[in-house]
Amino acid sequence: MQNPLILISVLGLISLVGCASTKEGVLPQDGPSMKEIYEGHIQEMNAHDPLSIRQALGNRPILTGDSSLHGYTRDTANEIDAIFPRLPNPTLVMYVFPHLAGEELVPVPGYATAFPMYERTEYALPGEVPARLER
Repeated sequence: MQNPLILISVLGLISLVGCASTKEGVLPQDGPSMKEIYEGHIQEMNAHDPLSIRQALGNRPILTGDSSLHGYTRDTANEIDAIFPRLPNPTLVMYVFPHLAGEELVPVPGYATAFPMYERTEYALPGEVPARLER
């Protein structure tokens, strides 16, 4: 009787050799590149119905090269404001009347001071506020 470990090793090696293939068998080596396929598809779309493409893009002009993407891109400020809007925290103004302060009764003139109603700035969770609140 043969050693079962040797038999399993030989069968495993045979199965691995059987799965090996060449590049030519998997993908065709001739034909257009991916870039050529993409450019051809875009040209075909433009030739058939350029109006529907513009409507799909929201009637936005199709620009090439370097162009301003203001309004189409995200930045830190508009991303945070959009996802976690600040809840209103009104500023209160208080007038302090003239008075005498301390043990020596030092006169203090009247003055106005401003402070927020709440101690901390609070933020809404995503979806918690239906419309963007004005600050």
